[in-house]
Amino acid sequence: MADTKATNGAEANGGQQKGTSEEPLRIGISGLGRSGWGIHANVLAQIGEKFSVTAVCDPDPARQEEAVDRFDCLAYSTIDEIIADKAVELLVVATPSQLHVSDASAAMRAGKHVIVEKPMAPTLAGVDEMIAVAEETGMLLTVNQNYRYHADFLKVKEVVDSGVLGRIVQMRITGNGFRRRWDWQTLKKYGGGDLNNKGAHSIDWAIHFFDDPNPEIFCQMETTPLFAGDAESHVKLVIKPNDGPVIDVEMTNCCAYPQDAWLVMGTQGTLVSADRRTVNWKYFDPEEAPPLVLDTKPTPDRSYNSESLPWKEETFTPEFNFFTGMFSLYEDIYTTIRTGEQAAITAASVRRQVEILERCREISPV
Repeated sequence: MADTKATNGAEANGGQQKGTSEEPLRIGISGLGRSGWGIHANVLAQIGEKFSVTAVCDPDPARQEEAVDRFDCLAYSTIDEIIADKAVELLVVATPSQLHVSDASAAMRAGKHVIVEKPMAPTLAGVDEMIAVAEETGMLLTVNQNYRYHADFLKVKEVVDSGVLGRIVQMRITGNGFRRRWDWQTLKKYGGGDLNNKGAHSIDWAIHFFDDPNPEIFCQMETTPLFAGDAESHVKLVIKPNDGPVIDVEMTNCCAYPQDAWLVMGTQGTLVSADRRTVNWKYFDPEEAPPLVLDTKPTPDRSYNSESLPWKEETFTPEFNFFTGMFSLYEDIYTTIRTGEQAAITAASVRRQVEILERCREISPV
C-alpha cells in the first residue's frame, strides 16, 4: 500500500509547488527512527495547523505503513524518491549521521528547504559542503538544535547575561548517567558515540557563553565496556576561551551518581541546577556588602576571615516538556520560509559547534 501510494504521488506532481504565507508548510520526513518518528513526527502531529506531513521515506515497509496510517501521506523507500516529490517544501533529514551531507545536499539541489538532525555532519568539511550547497541553491539549511529553546538553558543564559553573578570564572555542564548501549549509535562508522550524540547539545550550549573562534581545548575520550560498539562512551572536555569562563563539559555513561547538570561560578554568586528541572542562583551586590580592605594584622583568636554577606536567592522551575523546544523551533522555521525572516538557527552558528567536535576527535582519537 505504501509503495503504491508513493508511485501515484510522484506521477501526480508535475512541478515544484510553492506554498503561500497562509498555507500549511508541506513537510517530508526522511528516516522514521528514534528522531524522525519519535521526535519530528510526534511534534508535527501536534502542530498541524501550520504544518502538513506530506511524505515520508524509510526502507522499512512497516514504518512506511505506520506513517501513512497516521498522516495520510505518501511513503517512499529511498531519498531519491522523496526529493523528487514536488509537493514537499521542507525535508527533515533524520537518516543516520553519515548520510546527512549527501541527503541534505541532494534535497536542497532538488529545491527543498532542509532541517537536518544533529550532529549536523560527521566532519567540518561536510558542514562546509552543505553550507556551500545552501548558498548555491538559496534554500534554507537549518539544524535541529532544539536544546537552544530549552527553559533551563535560556534561564542560565539570562542570569549570566544579567551580571548578578559577577564575572563568570567557571561553568560546568554535564550529561551523565550509568547505562549500557548496543545500538547503531555505538559504532564509529555510523557517526556514533557520545561526542556526536550528547556533545551536539552540550557543546552547542557552551559556545553561547564566548565569542573566541579558537579557544584552547582539552579533551579526553574513552571507549568502555558499556558500549557494544567501538565509539566513545566517556567524554571530558575543557574549553578555555580568551573572552569567557573556563567551561567544563562532561558526557559519560559511567556515573551512577549523576552530578549537577549546571554549575556556574562567579565572583558575586553561583547558579546550580541538579536535574535541569529547577534552576537556583545565589548572589550578593558588592555595593551592599562591607568594603573589602586588606588587613595584614593578626586576626582575633588566630581565626580565618569571616563575614555575613547580604545574600539573595532565586529559583526558577519551568514546566518541563521535551517537545516545547521543538514547537518553538518549527514555529521559527515556518516564519523563515513563509516570510523570509532570518533563520533562528543558522548553519554558520552550528559550524562553530562542529568545529569543536572535530578538534576533540583530533586531540583524543578513539
